[in-house]
Amino acid sequence: MPANKKYLTPSPSQRFAKITAAIIGGLIVAVMFHMALASWFNHVAVIITSTFSAFILWAVLMVVAFLGKNGWKVWGIYLMISLVLFVIFYFGNQTNPLV
Repeated sequence: MPANKKYLTPSPSQRFAKITAAIIGGLIVAVMFHMALASWFNHVAVIITSTFSAFILWAVLMVVAFLGKNGWKVWGIYLMISLVLFVIFYFGNQTNPLV
């Protein structure tokens, strides 16, 4: 049974944006989230926990990327979230440096 045409993305650039946002953007957000956590909390515990939770978060972000109407907006949201998490990570490393 083929998919209903009204639910398919007609533009190849939108399809490319959604697929790359799901795979690459979701991975960047998941990794930056755990790096930000590790800079403020016990980094050993966060790294051990991230082996499972990063994969789960990445899978959720992959699904979310395909729920959006515009793939480039999803990319923008993922990049903004990554930037905020990077700032948290940066200030966490300045406050709590690993020796």
